[in-house]
Amino acid sequence: MEIRGERECGSCGTRWSYYETGTVECPACGSVHSVGVDDEPRLHTATGVALDLQAARAAAADRPVAETAEMVAETTREYVGQRGFVAGGDLQPLDDEFLAAMELRQAADEVRRGLAVAVEEERYLLQLLTGADRGERPSPGDVPTSMRQSRGLAYVTAVERYRRDVRKWLDRLDRTAVPARARATFERLGEHCRRVAALDGDVPPGEANRLVAAARDLASYLVEGDEAALDAARERLDALE
Repeated sequence: MEIRGERECGSCGTRWSYYETGTVECPACGSVHSVGVDDEPRLHTATGVALDLQAARAAAADRPVAETAEMVAETTREYVGQRGFVAGGDLQPLDDEFLAAMELRQAADEVRRGLAVAVEEERYLLQLLTGADRGERPSPGDVPTSMRQSRGLAYVTAVERYRRDVRKWLDRLDRTAVPARARATFERLGEHCRRVAALDGDVPPGEANRLVAAARDLASYLVEGDEAALDAARERLDALE
């Protein structure tokens, strides 16, 4: 949505930034009656939501894995549903915490749907649960074969969510400010996302990682004008063909 993020309270006159607090409630008096004082509204999809896994980690200590997976799935679903990547008109990175949360959600869904959960799958879920809120996740070589589809689906879904915000952000720029080859790279990234999605994420973990890396390189170019990053994104996509 586009909003005037700099707010002024109608009750006490306090000014604050919605872009920082994520709420129209006055931090001084609690009033919800405020007005935007910016000259122009700016695109804002980011929120201050935090990934809180403490309750799920506590449950994992003494509850069945299926019950823990149910709690994890619900917690991560709420988190990823509220995340966005444009803050006050500025495009943000595709961060590790979001990627880890997406993978944790997929892994939890896989475990809770399974009639029989292998030890390696349970161990993998718990490993993700331990560090996802710090953006930690296993390296590609440590992903069990039975869980590689979960990683592939998680990463392609994350990249697609990111592309959705990047597209909104690009649509508000002067089209001449974004070279044709950058827009072409953006579309190629989408084509690879659709291919991986059509395979239900069943690709090698390294391939899923390259998809994420290409998205990040492209964003670095779009935000910072880093030509080397754009070249790297194109090379990563070449390697997926």
